[in-house]
Amino acid sequence: MNRDRANFINFADAIGQAAADRPLARTPLFCQSDRMARTIILYALALALAAAALQWLEYRHAARAFSSEIYMVLIAAGFAALGVWVGIRLTPRARSTPFERNEAAIRALGLSPRECEILELLASGQSNKELARSLGISPNTVKTHVARLYEKLEVGRRVQAIEKARMLALIE
Repeated sequence: MNRDRANFINFADAIGQAAADRPLARTPLFCQSDRMARTIILYALALALAAAALQWLEYRHAARAFSSEIYMVLIAAGFAALGVWVGIRLTPRARSTPFERNEAAIRALGLSPRECEILELLASGQSNKELARSLGISPNTVKTHVARLYEKLEVGRRVQAIEKARMLALIE
């Protein structure tokens, strides 16, 4: 019981270390909720200010002096500028530091070097037969390695294993 608790604590520390070491640009979009919330709030504020400005213009009777085509051009230009701004904000930046594998998570999970190699090849999208050919082992051995990876990562499918491995910085 105490050994299981110690393993859980080591695994939790490895996950925490992986999250702290990862640069923000490599985190998945759904993990960037604070950043996304700020972007959404800024977008909503910009739209609210634009709506308030149009209401002010309408109340000042300046809206009647201009034709509807000019309004369409102004609105289109505003949305084009807004689209460029949102595109710049949401486009991922290039990583400034090279990828560093999270060795603490590998030790906590108990992954062997061969399992790490299989995990990297899984991320490349190869089938079990292709993995076996490239590694020079039988497909049954690949299946065994993959099953052990699923067990250690506590997942049920390839995509889940790859996502979790990327989250823990086990693969690039």
